[in-house]
Parts: sequence; structure tokens; C-alpha cells
Amino acid sequence: MAAPRLLRKCLLATLSAVLMASAATAQARTEEPAAAAAAVVFSDTFDGPAGASVDTSKWQIETGDNVNNHERQYYTAGNRNAALDGQGHLVITARRENPANYQCWYGTCQYTSARLNTSGKFTAQYGHVEARMKIPRGQGMWPAFWMLGTPVNWPDSGEIDVMENVGFEPATVHGTIHGPGYSGSGGIGAAYSLPGGQAFADAFHTFAVDWAPDSITWSVDGTVYQRRTPADLGGRTWVFNKPFFLILNLAVGGYWPGDPDGSTAFPQQLVVDHVSVTTGDTATGAAIRGLAGKCVDVAGANPANGTPVQLYDCNGTAAQQWTAGADGTLRALGKCLDVTGGGTADGTAVQLYDCNGTAAQRWTVTAAHDIVNPQADKCLDVTGNSSANGTRLQIWTCTGGANQKWTVG
Repeated sequence: MAAPRLLRKCLLATLSAVLMASAATAQARTEEPAAAAAAVVFSDTFDGPAGASVDTSKWQIETGDNVNNHERQYYTAGNRNAALDGQGHLVITARRENPANYQCWYGTCQYTSARLNTSGKFTAQYGHVEARMKIPRGQGMWPAFWMLGTPVNWPDSGEIDVMENVGFEPATVHGTIHGPGYSGSGGIGAAYSLPGGQAFADAFHTFAVDWAPDSITWSVDGTVYQRRTPADLGGRTWVFNKPFFLILNLAVGGYWPGDPDGSTAFPQQLVVDHVSVTTGDTATGAAIRGLAGKCVDVAGANPANGTPVQLYDCNGTAAQQWTAGADGTLRALGKCLDVTGGGTADGTAVQLYDCNGTAAQRWTVTAAHDIVNPQADKCLDVTGNSSANGTRLQIWTCTGGANQKWTVG
């Protein structure tokens, strides 16, 4: 099982911002990942020897307690509570201990843990932000992957919680935004639960947001479960069109999760496989141009499931701004380019749909300027070779025709 995992990690680590190469260099549909149309602007796959500290060119380690949430842990420096495991993971460990007589807001601290952030080292503004993690279990555990707006003046500067879990909900994670007038328990968000009694602590899962101007969309393992825009704020201020930095932490106790009890086993670990931020060539993504110089377009800029994807005059709107996810998806308006019904037949139309991790939403871009759905082994195609505005896009056997040639940017 090691080889596929190493391949995936290498792809994440080496993904770069390149346009499709000249068709003259292509040989028999040599394929590159669809994400070649995007740039990984931040990536950490946590490779290194067991016991090593995190890469300090990417992360800084916070220290101290947190009275604001009434958390019980003391965040320590160094590698005692945050270290690589030698197998491509960062392990953040919460322990019931106090080896250095740390003092917390409530007196002598009872627990230690770690909190890392990228402040002063990296900020993101838009893109696909994700972490693949296995969370801890137990009453009082509070792992989180989140972002704070800069400069920090909470809550006015904003907070985006990509993933939070409280230990008394082992099957559920939460995604939330906080800002002026909607902070703390008044944050705006939603929950996602695993089916069939599964617990998030049992396996790794990928937690992500797709973030664009005036839009944030949350997903777990590629399944979208909420989208937020300024329309959700009831007239309050949207503060998410600016740079944010990343945070990883494992808190112990606090107002929301409650404190550990006799059922809570220690130590507990948040195991992080990778963190990445992928963007298009611009903050809002990139246009995909095809026949007659026209663009791949979401009809009516409508983000509803099933909206046709068509050819239309390039106009620079969000309906024509596509970003490529590290999972091989092509995304606009917070959703994915999708082959209707997962079809593989010539003439199957493409549409916009919730990202769900299926093969109907996987695409590869070839050096010959084809965009291919590998499941069908067919190309993105302009129906009837018509350059008229509104012509529906479909999949079709790759022919090398002009109606199947696309350029990103």
C-alpha cells in the first residue's frame, strides 16, 4: 500500500503552475494531471525523520494557554507535542501532564498540546485549501484546521474554520465563518456527518474549502456540504476577500467540547498527512478557451446542481473562472465540472454539480490541448462543432478536432 500513497504525496508536492504545452510536443495523448492548470502555492507533506520538528520556514509554533475559550491545555514549543513521525505525517499530541510547571488561566495546567500557524510565513487569498488528517477521539478533544484574517483583529478580521470536531460528536465535523456580528456561538456554518456509525478518528479524511471572491464552499472527501456567500449574512459585513493564514491545533477542553472526563484516554493525537493550498493563475481562477476563442461557461452563472456547461463569449465573470483541484477536478462557483449521470457514451452532456469525488468529475489535460474524462476515455467537446453562444458541452471520442481543443488562461 505504500507506493500509491507515496505517489499521491509526490504529486501534491510537485504540482506547479504551468499552462498546457504545445501540441507539437505531444505524443499519442501524453497526459498530465488536470491540476497542471493550477498552482500549489503552499504544500507540506511532512516528510522527514521521526521526531523532527515541523519546517520552520512554513510554520511557527504558538505557546501558552487560551483563556478566551476556557481551554485546558498549554501549547508547548519545540517537538514534544508536534513532531514528524518519519512516515510522512505531522503528529500533534495532547497529553495529560505538566512537565515544566506551566501555569494556565485556571491555575497549574493539566494538559499539554500544540498549535501551529503560518502567520508571517504564508497567507492565502482564494483557492482550494485542504488538509488530510486523522483526528483524535474522546470527550474534551477539539482538533481544528482553520484560518484567521490579517491583520488579526478578531472577530472583525474574520475566521474561516475549515474543520472543527468536538469529541462528543465522533461522526461529525463543522465548517464555520466568523466575523463582525456573527462570531463565537453566533458563527455561520453547517455540520457534516459520516454515515453508518463511522467515526472520523477511524481513518484519514480530507477537509477542504474552495474559496473565491464572495464565496466559500466546504467539502469532506470531495463531497460538498455547504456554500456561504454575503447573502447568508443578513446584511452584516463579508470580511473574506483578503489574505488569511493557516492554523492547525489540538485543544483540550473549552466551552464548546467540555472538559475531558474519566472516559477520555491520553495521549490523543491529531495526525496530519498533508496541507496544501492550490490556486488558479489568478485569484478567481482561469478561463478555459476553446472553439472560436470562446470560453467554458456555467449557464446563467447559476450554481445549482445540473446547470448546463456551455460555450460562450469570454467575459471574465465567475461563471468562466475555473480552478483545478489536486484531486483532478475542475471547479467553478464552488462546484465541479461533471459528466451527467456518470455517463461514458458519446454525446453525454456535462454540467455543474456538487463535488462528490466520483470518476464523473475527474479530468486530465493533455499536452495536445485535450481535456479528457479518464472514466469514459473521451474528450470535452463542443456539440456539433458550433461556435454559437450557448452551445452545450459534452464528452465525445477524441478526434483531434478544433472543437475539442482548449487553452487555459
